[in-house]
Amino acid sequence: MAEQLTGLAGDRVLLGRTSTAERVSDILRSRIAEGYFPPGTRLSEDSIGGALGVSRNTLREAFRLLTHERLLIHELNRGVFVRVLTVEDVEDIYRTRALVECAVVRGLGAPPYRLGALVAAVEEGHTAATENDWKGVGTANIHFHRELVALAGSERTDELMRSVFAELRLAFHVVDDPRRLHEPYLARNAGILRALQAGDTRGAERLLETYLADSLERVVEVYRRRVGEEAAGPS
Repeated sequence: MAEQLTGLAGDRVLLGRTSTAERVSDILRSRIAEGYFPPGTRLSEDSIGGALGVSRNTLREAFRLLTHERLLIHELNRGVFVRVLTVEDVEDIYRTRALVECAVVRGLGAPPYRLGALVAAVEEGHTAATENDWKGVGTANIHFHRELVALAGSERTDELMRSVFAELRLAFHVVDDPRRLHEPYLARNAGILRALQAGDTRGAERLLETYLADSLERVVEVYRRRVGEEAAGPS
């Protein structure tokens, strides 16, 4: 937790002069999406409030907002924790992704498209892979899909998917072999990018549909195995 709190202290500048609950929730959501707070982590009001320099009431309101987004859970007499997703949660996340991301690609209209952020995300993933940073590859993957959604130019869609992608990071934490999960999507992200660069939105959508179906199958397989292991208890 000490490392995470050090990072949060650096986020104080993002609050500006108005330390609102919405800004605090934005910071915590981003930290969850970047993998700083794994599922099951207890979030201490005193520690996080001190790191960000905000009042307890402001922090509690931020926690309430993120609980509404299904990123946190409040347990009576125990505190606030980062949620641990179920298999059904994961399936719903991917269902939402397929509906939104494919619709964005389908509705892009005529090229050219502003693809600079997608190019940067692909490069970020390859850089992380060369350093054997598979958690970083997962983060780059989320960045790629976040920027793909941003091509729609819709603040409401961006806001919706910010929470979905933060939940997705919670799913990734359960994967015991992140390289096996993330490595294949380096090439797949690059393939989607090439199709968009060529103005082939239909091809990009087909690649994306297959991508999301395969990713869902991989993550759910891991979830079902872990649930089975936990139910069986220690051997």
